[in-house]
Parts: sequence; structure tokens; C-alpha cells
Amino acid sequence: MAKILIVDDEQSIRQVLSEILSEENYQTDTAADGQEALEKLQKEAFDVVLSDIKMPRLDGMGLLEKVQEEGIDTQFIMISAHGTIDTALEATRKGAFDFIEKPPDLNRVLLSIRNALDKKSLVSETRVLRKKVSKKYAIVGQSAAIEAIKATIAKVAPTDARVMITGPNGTGKELVARWLHEQSQRAKGPFVEVNCAAIPSELIESELFGHEKGAFTSAVRQRIGKFEEASGGTLFLDEVGDMSAAAQAKVLRALQENRITRVGGNKDIKVDVRVVAATNKNLKEEIAKGNFREDLYHRLAVILIKVPPLAERLDDIPLLTEHFLQQIADEYGTKAKKIEPAAVKALQKLPWTGNIRELRNVVERLVILGGDPITAKDVAQYAE
Repeated sequence: MAKILIVDDEQSIRQVLSEILSEENYQTDTAADGQEALEKLQKEAFDVVLSDIKMPRLDGMGLLEKVQEEGIDTQFIMISAHGTIDTALEATRKGAFDFIEKPPDLNRVLLSIRNALDKKSLVSETRVLRKKVSKKYAIVGQSAAIEAIKATIAKVAPTDARVMITGPNGTGKELVARWLHEQSQRAKGPFVEVNCAAIPSELIESELFGHEKGAFTSAVRQRIGKFEEASGGTLFLDEVGDMSAAAQAKVLRALQENRITRVGGNKDIKVDVRVVAATNKNLKEEIAKGNFREDLYHRLAVILIKVPPLAERLDDIPLLTEHFLQQIADEYGTKAKKIEPAAVKALQKLPWTGNIRELRNVVERLVILGGDPITAKDVAQYAE
């Protein structure tokens, strides 16, 4: 049952609104001014606050500001007899969900409450989903190399600086890219990934920049490219070292001018994108061979983050193993299996040429085929 706090210095209005909302199966409480309301909000949770503006001690606007400052999770609906467009705009700017003039239309009040509750529910769902995403893409480890990466992300993420992530396949370069996005001011925007190695060279330009209808034989309709999709967020160019020369030239222009042109089009389109790139190649060697543009490299590699192979961070295997055991259990809907210390030590002795990706696969195999707890014998039997 949703809880509504009614704040008004007129006792008759508090009583009428409380009776009506109770008949609609809402749980209600009242306060005679903003100060009393604030004290109640600090002690218990309310889904929606219906607040007058003109009140003694602390008025409605002051209450709204205090609630915002303290991070109290509730939706505000302002109700006032002194309403003007400026007042309504100010209330909305300060975080109010709606503004209703007195005497309030009761149908309008009920509709506004339902909409406010829907918004609160969506905000809560989004918060839960973001936590799940953050947990899924957590950077796990306490080795010096991982701590250095985390420290770099903390410094770089709030900026719009472009980042180049290097390291062998399977080391977790995408995780670094996602954490850069999650910790940035663009976190509410899209995170769009393009695997440059998986797209044929003749299609990479269309994938990145889109195309107009009729641009080529199979272009039967207009297509929006990844640069446009990622506008307001982050574009992750994975395996950027495999990008064609023609696409490199267009990406360079997009980074220089923050504009792109669709294939077959002649109109410049402004984009607002933070580009994070990753590669398992030595791009300086590729530059020397003429396979990669040096000017594009310097545009992309403002900040360099090197992700080490798992063989260089064996101390992280215990934490990674526990993380994967819990993650796999969550996916299967089962209780997480235990693993014996001797089994963890056995995992630390393996070569891990496939890095983190290989470790995750091995842990899943051990969960399916091994015992509980997982033993060193299980590792010897199923990890090879």
C-alpha cells in the first residue's frame, strides 16, 4: 500500500485529502507545515508528498529543497492557491513531479499520484537494474595491476577524455570500458559496442555512420549508425586495430569535428559521443607497417590503460573464482558451490592462455561436473 504524506497548514484540507486518499486504499499521514513534514520524512518512508507552498516555519519550496539535499526518496506534488507559471516552473526545476492549483481537482490529484507512483517504481527498477549491471561487469581483483586500473578509472571516468585499452584477448577490456562509462557523467546515456574485427571491411562504415536509402544495392532503407546511437553516451570501439583505412579516416574526422556523414548522404550530423577504444594489437607496430593511422592513434589514446594477462595477476584467482561461482549460481538459480583451498591453488598453477574468459569457462565446468565442495581432483580432471 502506497504511503502519502499530506502537508498543509489548513486542517480542513489535510482532513479532506486524507479521507479521499484513504478511500482509494492509500495509507496517509499529515503535517501542518514543512518542518513537521521534514521530521516525519526523516523517520519513515513515504512514496508521495502532497505539499502546500505557503506555510509557516518551513514552506513547501524549502521542504522540497531539504528533501533533495538529504537524498530522501519520494515524489513531490505541489498544491497551492498562489500558483503562477513561474512558481510551477521553479517547483519542477527543484524536482517536483507536478504542480496543482487550489482548489484542487480531485480527479487530477488522483491521476497525478498514480503517475508519480509509476515514476517512483520505474526509478526504483532502474536503480536495481543498474546495480545488477554494475555487479555483472565488476572489476574483480586486488593485485597491484588491478588496483592501478581502478585508480585510473576513478580519475579519468568523470572526464570526456578518450581512452585506449590494450591487452590480450579475454583479459576484460570490455569491463574496463563499461566501468569507464558507469562511473562517468554519461552513465545515463547509452553504451554502444562495435566489434571492428567482426564486421566486414565493406560494411564497417555503414555500421559506424549509418547509410541513406539507396546508398548501395542492399540499402533498402535508411539506417542509423553507431555514432548516432551512442550520442549522449559512450561508443566502445573494440578491436579498433582491425578497422579499414577508409573507416579510420572517417572516424578521425568524426573525432575532430564531432560530426558524421551517413554513407550515401551529404548532410553533416552533429554527435556527442565519448569514444573508448580497445585492441589486442601493438598499434605502434601497426602504424610502422602502414596499417593504422598515427593521427587517429593519438586522437584515441589520450589515456592508455593496459590490462594484464591473468598469468601476471595470479593472486586475483581466489577472488575471481568466488565471484564466478556466485555469478554462475545466480544464473542457474542454485546455491553457490564451495571450493577447497587446494583446488584454488591448483587453479593458480595453470597457464591461463585464455585469461579471464578461460577461467570463467573452467569455473562453470567445475560447477557442472565437479563436487561440492570443488576439490583439487576436480580441477585436475576438468580444468585441462
